[in-house]
Amino acid sequence: MALSELYTKYNRVWIPDAEHVWQSAEILTDFKPGETVLELQLEDGTELQYPLEGGEKLPPLRNPDILVGENDLTALSYLHEPAVLHNLKVRFVESKIIYTYCGIILVAVNPYKTLPIYGDAVIHAYSGQNMGDLDPHIFAVAEEAYKQMARNNKNQSIIVSGESGAGKTVSARFAMRYFAVVSKSGSKTRVEDKVLASNPITEAIGNAKTTRNDNSSRFGKYTEISFDKRYQIIGANMRTYLLEKSRVVFQSENERNYHIFYQMCACANQPEFKGLRLLAAEKFNYTRLGGETEIEGVDDRADMAETRRTFSLLGLKDSFQADVFKVLAAILHLGNVVIKENGSEKSSIGSRDPHLAIFCELMGVNMDNMSRWLCHRRIVLSSETVVKPQPKERAINARDALAKHIYAHLFDWVIHKINQALMIPGKQHSFIGVLDIYGFETFDVNSFEQFCINYANEKLQQQFNLHVFKLEQEEYMKEDIPWTLIDFYDNQPVIDLIEARMGILDLLDEECLFLQGTDKNWLQKLYNFLGSKPLFEKPRMSNDSFVIQHFADKVEYQCKGFLEKNRDTLYEELVEIMRTSQNALLADFFKEEEPNSSHKNIKVTPAHPRVKASNKQLRTTVGDKFRSSLYLLMETLNATTPHYVRCIKPNEEKLPFEYDSKRVVQQLRACGVLETIRISAQSYPSRWTYIEFFSRYSILMSQTELKLGEKKQTCKTVLQRLIPDSNQYKFGRSKIFFRAGQVAYLEKLRLDHLRAACVTIQKHVRGWRQRHRFLHMRQAAITIQQYVRGKKQIRRCITALALKQAWAAVIIQRHCRGYLVRRIYHLVLRAAVIIQAYTRGWTARKRYRKMVAEHKALVLQKYARAWLVRRRFQTMRRLVINVQLSYRVQQLRKKIEEQNKENLGLMEKLTSLSNARAQGLEKIQALEAELGKLTNEMAALEASARTKSEEADQTIALLQSDREKLTEANKALEQTLKETTLQMQDQFEDVKRKLMEDLEREERFRKVAEHNSELQKEDSDKEIVVLKEESRRLREERIRLQTQVEEDQKINAELQEQVLQLTKHVKVIPDLRKEINSLQMQRAEADKTVRAQNLQARAKMSLITRQLLGEAKEEILIQRLNEEALDKGDGADLLAAFDAMEKAAKVMETQQREQKDTYKSQLEALVFKNEHLNKENEQLQALFQEKSNVNQSIGQEVARLSAENMVIPELKQQVSELNRHKQELETQLQEQSSEMSAKIKELSNELQLAVEEQQSQRRHLEEEITESERRREEMERQVADLQEENQQLQKAQLSESEAKNKLRQDTSRLTAENMDFEEQLDMKDRLIKRLQDQIKALQTHATANQKAAPAVPKEYLGMLEYKKEDEGRLIRTLILELKPRGVGVLMIPGLAAHLLFMCVRHGDYLNDGNKLKSLMNGIISAIKEVITNHQESFEVLSFWLSNTYHFLNCLKQYSGDEEFMKHNTPRQNKNCLRNFDLSEHRQILSDLAINIYHQFISVMEDALFPMIIPGMLEHESLQGISSMKPTGFRKRSNSVTDILQKLDAFHTSMVQHGMEPQLQGQVIRQLFFLIGATSVNSILLRKDLCSCRKGMQIRCNISYLEEWLREKDLQSSCAMETLGSLSQVAWLLQVSKTTDEDAAEIKQRCSELSPVQIVKILNSYTPIDDFEKRVTPSFVRKVQALLQEREGSSQLMMDSQYRFQVTFPFCSSAQALELLQVPSNLRLGFVTRI
Repeated sequence: MALSELYTKYNRVWIPDAEHVWQSAEILTDFKPGETVLELQLEDGTELQYPLEGGEKLPPLRNPDILVGENDLTALSYLHEPAVLHNLKVRFVESKIIYTYCGIILVAVNPYKTLPIYGDAVIHAYSGQNMGDLDPHIFAVAEEAYKQMARNNKNQSIIVSGESGAGKTVSARFAMRYFAVVSKSGSKTRVEDKVLASNPITEAIGNAKTTRNDNSSRFGKYTEISFDKRYQIIGANMRTYLLEKSRVVFQSENERNYHIFYQMCACANQPEFKGLRLLAAEKFNYTRLGGETEIEGVDDRADMAETRRTFSLLGLKDSFQADVFKVLAAILHLGNVVIKENGSEKSSIGSRDPHLAIFCELMGVNMDNMSRWLCHRRIVLSSETVVKPQPKERAINARDALAKHIYAHLFDWVIHKINQALMIPGKQHSFIGVLDIYGFETFDVNSFEQFCINYANEKLQQQFNLHVFKLEQEEYMKEDIPWTLIDFYDNQPVIDLIEARMGILDLLDEECLFLQGTDKNWLQKLYNFLGSKPLFEKPRMSNDSFVIQHFADKVEYQCKGFLEKNRDTLYEELVEIMRTSQNALLADFFKEEEPNSSHKNIKVTPAHPRVKASNKQLRTTVGDKFRSSLYLLMETLNATTPHYVRCIKPNEEKLPFEYDSKRVVQQLRACGVLETIRISAQSYPSRWTYIEFFSRYSILMSQTELKLGEKKQTCKTVLQRLIPDSNQYKFGRSKIFFRAGQVAYLEKLRLDHLRAACVTIQKHVRGWRQRHRFLHMRQAAITIQQYVRGKKQIRRCITALALKQAWAAVIIQRHCRGYLVRRIYHLVLRAAVIIQAYTRGWTARKRYRKMVAEHKALVLQKYARAWLVRRRFQTMRRLVINVQLSYRVQQLRKKIEEQNKENLGLMEKLTSLSNARAQGLEKIQALEAELGKLTNEMAALEASARTKSEEADQTIALLQSDREKLTEANKALEQTLKETTLQMQDQFEDVKRKLMEDLEREERFRKVAEHNSELQKEDSDKEIVVLKEESRRLREERIRLQTQVEEDQKINAELQEQVLQLTKHVKVIPDLRKEINSLQMQRAEADKTVRAQNLQARAKMSLITRQLLGEAKEEILIQRLNEEALDKGDGADLLAAFDAMEKAAKVMETQQREQKDTYKSQLEALVFKNEHLNKENEQLQALFQEKSNVNQSIGQEVARLSAENMVIPELKQQVSELNRHKQELETQLQEQSSEMSAKIKELSNELQLAVEEQQSQRRHLEEEITESERRREEMERQVADLQEENQQLQKAQLSESEAKNKLRQDTSRLTAENMDFEEQLDMKDRLIKRLQDQIKALQTHATANQKAAPAVPKEYLGMLEYKKEDEGRLIRTLILELKPRGVGVLMIPGLAAHLLFMCVRHGDYLNDGNKLKSLMNGIISAIKEVITNHQESFEVLSFWLSNTYHFLNCLKQYSGDEEFMKHNTPRQNKNCLRNFDLSEHRQILSDLAINIYHQFISVMEDALFPMIIPGMLEHESLQGISSMKPTGFRKRSNSVTDILQKLDAFHTSMVQHGMEPQLQGQVIRQLFFLIGATSVNSILLRKDLCSCRKGMQIRCNISYLEEWLREKDLQSSCAMETLGSLSQVAWLLQVSKTTDEDAAEIKQRCSELSPVQIVKILNSYTPIDDFEKRVTPSFVRKVQALLQEREGSSQLMMDSQYRFQVTFPFCSSAQALELLQVPSNLRLGFVTRI
């Protein structure tokens, strides 16, 4: 349709305005072609008649509100200057958004305020995102450049331009910071830090305060950031352009020199700078010209520290820094050199000028020469050389020129050193260049600097136009859109005007060659040669300037100073002085250049063919150098893919978020943004995908079109109907291209359709309300009329008679009508009752018949199904029985065949065993005969012992009187000692002397005691020797008996094994009956002496028989038989076992014939066997009693002799040793030993050793004979009385020693035999039980139709035994090679952990610390290896996180700590570790589990992260509520269902692997936090998501997540709390945002959002259609005021990388280790269950 048709009522247009550039107005009447006036209404309500020039030039239309605030200016339907200006204003002022796309350009408006949008979290949010996915940002441009470099393997460039103060330097710094963060090298050199560290240095020496900017870059900078093949930063290189040298010697008002000068002056008092003799900045000419020496909010001292720190970080040593500061200080002092005027043509410098002296000292030059040649000049003529004095003005110029040259050389040298520090250590693979260059400049007075800057911008604009044109062409070709040539502005004529032959620069260089050349002469040449050029003008009112028509604007340049600045001359004499400087750095600055310098031979060519430039020799002017460097820059940019950032300065006052439309539009025209808009507007600027178009404009589609199914075809059909002119749009592969205004037209149609629908709805609602109101009023009127008319009729017609008649009629009617109604009612009632009765009866009968039928069917079904099931069961049972019988028959046949073969060998073995048994019986008879002899000897010994005891009693009676005397004396001494001790404790020496005096009185007794002691000591030594010999013989006899017993046990063990084999094969026992009978007869002959007493055994046997008949179970009996069969090894038991087995075989043979007879025969056999056993028991008891009596007498004698050996005279000196000995005695000896303590102090060390050995033997005898303790205690009480009798008893002791030795040998032998007999009795008792149980089991086995008995269960200890050499194999099988897939299903959860712990238990059980330590270290190392090799495998990480957790719980549960044993079973408490504390390994495992958990979370986050934004924010989960707008390059289709499916997969895997529910909750909580934080961050960075409908979608998606938590029973995990921020964001998008109450509610409800986030969302809120309203700035300010008191983070983004602290709760496992089976598929055959 024609554009003029859009000028209809309600549409809005833009009209020019003097103050705001453009002003919005609404059309009041439809425009018709030919009209000359357009009726408008301004926003303030003023109506206006806008005149049209000839009715053709209509004002530009305003975009619909849906498009206002777009991220990309090219997405606007109407592309023109006011639309761009208004869109930037809305985003900047109302939404507080500083970045906006304009095609490939990023427009950055300086906010003059620090914003929280540059943190590391924001960098990570933009990393990996496509350009357009998030809101415009400098990080998005940097990410696009980085991504294209990595994807296309092509170098990139980011061109940052703008006016001074627009924020170019900051934008370039943020771009480089982005590269440094996203491409961290991880090396120790930290190259990216060095790249960032170069910024403070370059800003210090190249930036200065201007009237427009406090940190203005006064040079152009192109930084190449180099990357390796892994796209990590490895280095950088910096190139600079056109440093403003004149600022060193001159600054305008309110401006400053370069920052470095003020930083040095601020640090003048520091020790490092005292040698430079610096003054305050106000005292140097070069730093005070601008008037201001400080910047508000800037600390020059701190900046200096930062500059020096970055110098050091770059590796520039302190010596280099000192040289730099020397040169800078010398420049300041040079500016203070006073040049005096001597007449009009001469000048001079004072010989004592202090500043000149300091300058010469710092620079290392001759002061006289400097003083002379600053004021003179050497002129070389053809025949002579003339020294000509210079006037003061020229001398000052020479001084300033020297200062400028020194600073320029210093600047280049510092940049060179920085480049060396950033030099690439390896080969550069690719690079990204960041160009921070001045934008187009136009001032009131424009000079040579502005000319060069604008020349550079012309070249950049040309390159930009070509690039935009190329991208447009590529886009059209990709979408298969026919390409038509677009006419765009080509600034090649301007470039030719400047750089072509006889151009401005050429003429300038030519004029500079003449010594007498002036600015006027050069200007006249320009007028002459270029006056005819259309882009060159001569001002009408001035002869000192010229005008050039640049692409941005006309600029008038003043010619004054052009030649001098282009020449940049310095007197040769001063150069020579500098070359002879002792300062090496300064001498290098002015060193003569080689003739073949690199820049001499550069040939500059424009981008397009043009007139060739003149070829001059030795071109060293500033213009020529700048042209050469610019050519190199353009060559570099053309070889890279450029990205553009245009910085805009919103106002001159540097106020935050203030928008000056005049200044902004001027910069937009200058930076090429409007040119981009114009190029886009000429083609198809608006581009929507088919899905976006369908979602937005489905309201304009008919039902027929909606039913087509194919959305692409539907869109084509609709567009062809709505816009008949096919030239207004084009269909691409994935997008629809619209010409300017067509989207606005579609929005108008949509709005008209919605407005018509609203009108229709309003019409019907209002009509219904009016009809309803009319009908109600009509009914009220009729009612009123009825009553009024009735009243009138009554008044007119009714009399008293009529009233009576009427009343009577009413009464008659009432009764009549009542009668009729009652009659009808009764009739209807009877009919209803009859109908109900028949209906209910029919229903009941029908229900009854149905129930009967169903019951019968159920009965039939029951019997039929039962019959079928029984038949099927019987069939299956028959099949199973047949299979079992066939299999068992085969097995039995094989066993019988094998057993027959074994029987032959067994017969031979039994024969040899019977012979050995006969020999054993003969030995027993010999031992019995010897026992009789010993008994007689014992009787004789007892008689001699009694006689000697009588003699000892007499001796004791004689000694009793002496003992009483000594006791009384001792009591007196003890009483004296006690009294003395109580009275004088501190006078111990006096007490000692008194005791010595008392002891002297008993000298006779002491001498006797000493003599007796010596004799007794000798006797004791002899007795010790004898006792040792006896002990040795006893040990040898014991060893001999033990060896004999072991041999018997071996024989018994072999017989027992044969018995077990016979037990397993019951059927072959009858074949061995004869052999068993013969063995039984031999057993009967050997046991004839022990068959007397059998009463007690008979009773016991009868009880066992009763138990056998009714209580034992088959499995228990078999288990007991097998266990006891392994433990027994006695020969007598074997014979009894053979006897019992024979009887058992008889029972099995006869049981099939007659079961009762079998039971009786078994009982008789058992009773008979018990009689034999009881007889043996009684005989053994008699022998034991005799042996006990002998042992008692021997023990008494040994105790008496031992006590006698303990008594010697030296007991007093050994009291401490005897006290220790007394503590080892039993508690009954403590009181008696305390009375003897004063008498045994002098016991010698040698005797004590002998006493200890005897005492140990005595304790051994006490354990064997408990009844002898009482008599030994009585003998020990008489030790003191027997001291004097020791000499008399020595002879008796010697005579009796031999007898005692023999008795001791006999005692040891009898004791061993007694113990053997006791063991035999116990073993026989157990054998009887075992045989009885076996008989019962065999009977049960026979009655069960010979069914195969199940395997006998073993009682396991919950440990796994492995060999040391199998440790590596064990770890490899259970850890390294174990596959998690399927393991969690086929095995119990945590099986690997439990098996490993069972191996650990075995190491602890063996008390093998080395083995246990090796195993634990191997387990930990293997788990680490598995995790390292499978860092990205979710299954492996989940499996080993669960098993590590279970293993850690096992170590805690079985550690033995009471804290972890509260819920253990008694069996589990028995399984606790006994010997080692593994707490250190538990800590290591805990740390390992934490690492596995974090890696596990990382893998899940990586898998879930790409789904969050499409699923939670972009997917339209609520049908019919669309919030779609053009979304750039996003084409993702994940939904919240995909997120839930992924969470299901995570949860299912964790459940299968047996992960603890609390740990599962922590995992889900972390994932939900990621979902919430990522969603909130995306909303904060995407303006298109901030709408009411999007809030509804988010709330719906959150409800899905909450429902999922309920399904999985994870509400207790607090996962929903982590979505609190997202829920509040959704609520904030939906809530009303107009009144003060709304602001207060927002403050109250949004408690988890920071003030920065709330304000950001409010500013970004975007209505989807015209029926929603934007959030007003005043409301935002209200909310900000309310949130000022709230304490919160100033960061905009949530930290999505935050990790909650993980805890591993201890949960006691109910798994019994002893019941744990080792699956065969694990191939752990080398491991044995214990």
